[in-house]
Amino acid sequence: MPDMERWPTSRLLSTAARLVEISWNEKLKNIGLTHAGVIAMEVLAAKGSITQAALAEVARVKAQTMGTTLARLEAHGHVSRQRSDSDRRSHMVTLTEAGAAALAEAVKLERDVLAQVAVDTAKLREELRIVVRGLAGLGKPADGSDVPEQRGDTGPIAF
Repeated sequence: MPDMERWPTSRLLSTAARLVEISWNEKLKNIGLTHAGVIAMEVLAAKGSITQAALAEVARVKAQTMGTTLARLEAHGHVSRQRSDSDRRSHMVTLTEAGAAALAEAVKLERDVLAQVAVDTAKLREELRIVVRGLAGLGKPADGSDVPEQRGDTGPIAF
């Protein structure tokens, strides 16, 4: 890549993100997942069964986009959707046992992607959390804790 020393930080960040996502998606394809699917499954692992609309909101995607993602996950047996008893217009989404196993494999595959580069992933994660918190208007909690906690190297995102 020509003269990366002169690239603005935003270009380095977006290029790195794209390259990680491309590499991870290649690995995820082998287990019937996509990056978007993993995000949905991480939310479900953290929150339990929730409505499709709430899942889309937490994942910060449009309901239609989440519907497409869930259709793919459901076809692979990673999630189940059932009409809500309290509101027949909405669907409750649940992570299946097969989905939990696939999510654990996806976390391992992500670690494998990042292991290809000599970088301190813990430090990188902290710096990225600072960027996300700052740009999302979340700020740093007064007690200094890292909330909302993002997925570490061993488990799903806690939302």
